[in-house]
Amino acid sequence: MNHAFTAEAYLDIETTGLSFFNDTITVIGIYRHTSNSTEFIQLVDTEITWANLGNALAGVDKIYTYNGSRFDIPFINFILEIDIADNFRHHDLMYDCWRRNLYGGLKAVERQLGISRQLKDIDGRQAITLWWNYRLGNDHKSLSLLLQYNKEDVLNLQELRNKLFCPAQQTTNR
Repeated sequence: MNHAFTAEAYLDIETTGLSFFNDTITVIGIYRHTSNSTEFIQLVDTEITWANLGNALAGVDKIYTYNGSRFDIPFINFILEIDIADNFRHHDLMYDCWRRNLYGGLKAVERQLGISRQLKDIDGRQAITLWWNYRLGNDHKSLSLLLQYNKEDVLNLQELRNKLFCPAQQTTNR
């Protein structure tokens, strides 16, 4: 049996709303982790294409999300007209949290597990406002905050996975 490390990615999207039919993806954040490197990638607005997503995920074997089975993956599949499951294994960390009686959105679970966050006052609803401030008002500070928010979500997915599956490796936050 081959025990070689497989590349994994942590993925989170930002959108203009909750409807696959009326809204669109504004940001796809990806944190790639291989045996010898890590890379953070964000696709924004017109960069969000199947080709660019495919390039960002090249060599990845498994994608981790939070609530991705019900939101991120179907949204990507619908908007980009692809089926992620045809190309990647997917693991939704939300269900692992539920099995440990950890409920709520990602931020609520982070609080329960002591995972820190710099942007404590921004949530998905505010992420939509940040996007429209950028698009309609050319507010680059709003775009920068949105990208920072997305990056924090994505990087915290790996920390969440580590807390769920590698508790002995965790240090306490004091």
